[in-house]
Amino acid sequence: MKENPEKESSERRIPRRDLLRLTIAGSGAVAAGALLPRPAPAQSVDMKDKRRARYQADSAEVRDFYRVNSYPGAR
Repeated sequence: MKENPEKESSERRIPRRDLLRLTIAGSGAVAAGALLPRPAPAQSVDMKDKRRARYQADSAEVRDFYRVNSYPGAR
């Protein structure tokens, strides 16, 4: 004969609840991991283009900039 049936049933309920919590947490973690963006691969850089001089002091754009903004000596 069982001594205390309430004690036995409460012992069974706790692991089931923990199992349910772990299942929910695990499925949530898997779903969150699937939603994370994957890092994009880096584009290759051409070192010749990277080291190329871009500023040209005698270009038309630079002369117009200094002329329009009326810097001294740009006449």
